[in-house]
Amino acid sequence: MFVPNSLLKKQLWIVLPCLCGGVMVAFILVASTTSAWANALFLLLPMSLFFGFVAPSAYYVCRSLPFARRRFFSVAMLYATTTLLSGLFWTGLCWLWNMFSLWLEQPWAGIQFHQNIALILLAAGCGFYLISLLIADIFFAFDQMNDAERRQSDLQILARDAELQMLRTQINPHFLFNSLNSISALTAIDAAGARAMTIELAQFFRQTLALSERTLITLQEEVQLCQHFLRIEKIRFGKKLQTEIEIPANVKNALIPPMSLQPLIENAIKHGIHHLSEGGTLQMSASRNGDWLHLQISNPVPAPHETQLTTQSTQPQRGNGTGLKNLRARFHALYQDQSRIEWQHTSNRFVVQLALPYRTQEAAHE
Repeated sequence: MFVPNSLLKKQLWIVLPCLCGGVMVAFILVASTTSAWANALFLLLPMSLFFGFVAPSAYYVCRSLPFARRRFFSVAMLYATTTLLSGLFWTGLCWLWNMFSLWLEQPWAGIQFHQNIALILLAAGCGFYLISLLIADIFFAFDQMNDAERRQSDLQILARDAELQMLRTQINPHFLFNSLNSISALTAIDAAGARAMTIELAQFFRQTLALSERTLITLQEEVQLCQHFLRIEKIRFGKKLQTEIEIPANVKNALIPPMSLQPLIENAIKHGIHHLSEGGTLQMSASRNGDWLHLQISNPVPAPHETQLTTQSTQPQRGNGTGLKNLRARFHALYQDQSRIEWQHTSNRFVVQLALPYRTQEAAHE
């Protein structure tokens, strides 16, 4: 009602109550004095209309004293002073308008102005402005709350962006070191393999840097990044590493955070297939179920007596769980509680399942 940038749009909501108040004061004048209805209304309706355009100034009065600096005495003095000044000002205008009305020499214009009428008008003017102050204070409080919520929301967005930026940069350095060591070893025995691995490594990091600048990417882009990573690892592990990737066409355009699947694939190789002498097959699949996108990565693991894996409530012993913790933190920052990460193991496999809201670029632009 008293928000500065919408005063003109909502002026009607201020003027109408003031006109109603003017009618009430006219009734008081008629009931307590010898004034006629026509004369009282001719005096008070124009003055009430004028007051309706002055009342929004109460918002600026409240705004001049922020809540953080308010004390009872200062608020009482501010309200009392502005209310009395407004009442006196309005009473003076009423007197001037009444003088003009009497000058018209019409039976329906002007009243006999005396002390009782002046006190009634003064009380009415003070009462009107005091009510305006109280209403303005309520809306000022709402404005402060909305501003605080907006600032909190902006801070949360900034914190989320900073957190996501930090999490994106946490690429496992062991992968880079292992890749460089492999390239160094291959240069002596397989120059073509070393060259191919160098190209794939360059492509992987180039694409990683490009995608990490975006909050969301398509599932197809994430899978392509994973394929670069897997080609590098296949050069290292040879036939020991096999893959099965099933990504239906109807989910390729689904949006997910970048680097969501690659760290899981890296962990699957590092903590699973790497420790199997015969190697194994890494499986990655995706599906859609209504408004949800389901992703799953599964890999073989050593027998429990060789390398123990824990249940979902704890983390694998061979790793510190950073990948899963980071992924869960990123999902929470982006989706709050609308995401799920679960992992479990059987006697010979470790499975990670992700559930995210199904979103596409087309839906985001609608």
